[in-house]
Amino acid sequence: MKLKRQFVGTIQPSAPFNFDATFHKPAHFPSGDNFWKPGVRWQTFRWGRENLGVIFRNAGTVTKPKIAVEIFGKGKLSNSFVDDFIKEIIYRYNLNLDLTEFYKEFSEDKVLGPVIKRISGMRPGHQNSLYEYLIIGIILQNCTVRRSIQMMQTLFENYGVLLEYHGRKLWCFWEPRSLKNVTEDKLRSLKLGYRAKFIKKIDDQFAKGEINEAKLKTQSMEEQKQKLLKLYGVGPATVWYLLFDVFHQLDFFHYISPWEQKIYSKIFSVPKNKLIIYFDRFGKHKQLAVHYVWEDLWWEHKKKPIEWLAKEIRT
Repeated sequence: MKLKRQFVGTIQPSAPFNFDATFHKPAHFPSGDNFWKPGVRWQTFRWGRENLGVIFRNAGTVTKPKIAVEIFGKGKLSNSFVDDFIKEIIYRYNLNLDLTEFYKEFSEDKVLGPVIKRISGMRPGHQNSLYEYLIIGIILQNCTVRRSIQMMQTLFENYGVLLEYHGRKLWCFWEPRSLKNVTEDKLRSLKLGYRAKFIKKIDDQFAKGEINEAKLKTQSMEEQKQKLLKLYGVGPATVWYLLFDVFHQLDFFHYISPWEQKIYSKIFSVPKNKLIIYFDRFGKHKQLAVHYVWEDLWWEHKKKPIEWLAKEIRT
């Protein structure tokens, strides 16, 4: 599907703002729906029943931030549609997050201080909808990065749409509920293994209207948690990621996976069984604090491979 430019505008994030550390997360596995290079991010979106291609460009500085935005679509997009979509973008990437209190409290911290200086203005956030995030989470379960990339590509080729805009071809997610007539056996034939059942169940729950992402955004953390735990395959580990990445709950930190325990224990020099207690020192900012240290680690690894981290990464 070839798209045409439908909108050109700007977004003014709150300052300070770090474009690259916000729009590119080195720890995330690469997928065919986006492309990044310093200062520029291409990203597709399935939103409002439209297939959209977006280009974000860094048009400002850390202290005086500005993002240039180009939106591409198949047909003309109404002003109200664009306005609502921009609001969604601001929410997903946490562009209005006020970091003042967090920086004031921890800029001199022995662990956090140097990290804040290196990636000042970074926002936690995620480009995907709740449904898409769940699909990605299922694909990442219990396998190598290479295998996850293969499975995601297979799903895109069978159910996604290949969009072409501004000289690039990128895949776009399918609409939630669109797998209604796809059988579990069909999904298994795509070599997804047990994940076929999880994907089918999740899609069915969205088809039945058992989850409403827009409504969830307005509810309390506890309400969000209870609703999310009703989704098929969502347990303590998954709900932790969802509350932080999708719903921006910055102080929820009740579970750490065994793999992450090893890495956090190394970073913070704290025994695995004492990590949760240790993170309480960051108070209401604990999830944000740990995220900063985590992202900084991966950025440093991207610049110059860290031997011990490389051993922990399953490729």
